[in-house]
Amino acid sequence: MNKTRIEWIDLVRAIAILTVLYIHSVDGIYIISSDAIITMTTFSRIFQFASLFIGRIGVPFFLMITGYLLVDRVYDDQKVRKFWNNNCKSLIIVTILWSVIYAVSLTVISNRYTQINTVEAGNLFFSHMWYMPMIIGMYLSMPFVSNAVRSFDKRTIFQATVIFSLLAFCLPFISLLLDMEGIHNVTLQYCLGFSGGIYGVYIILGYLVKKEMFKEVSSKIFGIIALISFAFCLFFQYYAFVRGYNFFLWYEFPFILTGSFALFELVSRMDSVRFYSQVKILSKYSFAVFLIHNLFRLPLLPFIVTLPFAEPVKAIILWIILIICSYAAADIIYRIPKFGKFLLYMR
Repeated sequence: MNKTRIEWIDLVRAIAILTVLYIHSVDGIYIISSDAIITMTTFSRIFQFASLFIGRIGVPFFLMITGYLLVDRVYDDQKVRKFWNNNCKSLIIVTILWSVIYAVSLTVISNRYTQINTVEAGNLFFSHMWYMPMIIGMYLSMPFVSNAVRSFDKRTIFQATVIFSLLAFCLPFISLLLDMEGIHNVTLQYCLGFSGGIYGVYIILGYLVKKEMFKEVSSKIFGIIALISFAFCLFFQYYAFVRGYNFFLWYEFPFILTGSFALFELVSRMDSVRFYSQVKILSKYSFAVFLIHNLFRLPLLPFIVTLPFAEPVKAIILWIILIICSYAAADIIYRIPKFGKFLLYMR
């Protein structure tokens, strides 16, 4: 964080963490199922469908930033060991520490609020921690991926990315459509283990943006792609609701890929960022806030859900409070000598 900064990267990182907090606020207020959606007003349904798309761009943004910053490097044996020591080892320790913190916090909160189901609360409370083992695995593989892609032209990498995307995103989408039409258990056997799966695709797309693979494509085209992706996500969620199908929008959905990538490419073309001093602060504490924010979400939920407002308003209120509390806590912990930066994994 103390090295030369890239303004638009800081902007993407700030947007990413705000959207992560946003989706977790919406998830806390809404029950995502066709049975629950049927009781909502039309506006509330549209709000939920739109919010799920907005919230789902956060993780792809983080992954594309990783690809932009880390893949285009040269690694030898010494640099690999240094990279693992500086990144993977400390990240594993931080993950274990925060898992313990969350386990203790969950026990305390569950005992205090007896109306909270411990199993459901645990799923909610630890919902964001799935990201940690995933990114650790990506970091472990990063030096090998970096050295491999350096041997190929960016057009070859792009062609491979298209093929992997078809396998990782389009085939599951086809299976989903068939399942919705009553044709169940239609799966195709393929393995994308060495590619990193859907998350590896996002990382490689970030690398291709750095290599200016798409610079000849107009910004207008990417804007249209982003709008179409947003519209299709809304339409598909509504279609699933009409069919009575419990559909959960996740990162393997093809139009999350196209929408988040189009927005990332558009932001990368910005020459400067307005209000950059504020954006830089949001970016600086982004990962720390990611680690912290669920400490506040669960104890806040029993109070927020009882407010005399509609669900969209409750979700926005929870989101704003989470932003304030999480950033304040991150700043306080950061100031703890020696231990603060380590606990928050701030480089």
